[in-house]
Amino acid sequence: MTTYVALLHSIVLGAGRRVVMADLRETVESAGFRSPRTLVATGNLVFDADDETVADVEAALETAFARDFGKHVDIIARAAEDWIALAAGLPFSDASASDAPNIVVRVMRTPLSKDVLPGLQRHCRDGEKIRIVNGDLWVHFPGKPSTSKLLSALTTKRLGVGTLRNWNTVRGLRDMIGA
Repeated sequence: MTTYVALLHSIVLGAGRRVVMADLRETVESAGFRSPRTLVATGNLVFDADDETVADVEAALETAFARDFGKHVDIIARAAEDWIALAAGLPFSDASASDAPNIVVRVMRTPLSKDVLPGLQRHCRDGEKIRIVNGDLWVHFPGKPSTSKLLSALTTKRLGVGTLRNWNTVRGLRDMIGA
């Protein structure tokens, strides 16, 4: 048996309609996975399954989600040990604890090449820092991420399937794995 982390790219189903985490846990169980747990109401899952490929886990979750919620949503999964490695790869070790909400990682389905950095760096302003660690893109925003022009460059069209999570969420999921 393996523990997995899965991240939904969006929990917004339409105007004024969001995925309820209890319903999401039921969907995960209906896809054949066990003991689903959620972290905050933003589509972060930890669950157990037979040893399967990450691609099979993602496909099963995306199919079950579309069936139950009537909409396709990209879902990125990682085996527990890979999530722990992601959390250990934080490239901004000089950041303070208060910076946690301003540090995000774009968790990628297909690893990014470092070749994308120059194109993204031209969107960085006011001390924003970007790094690629094991194919995932880390960003340190010195101000609120929601006000950054860099966010508009971090699209699926430009980078491929992925989703953003802040450092607090990364650590919270890591801690859930160990619990």
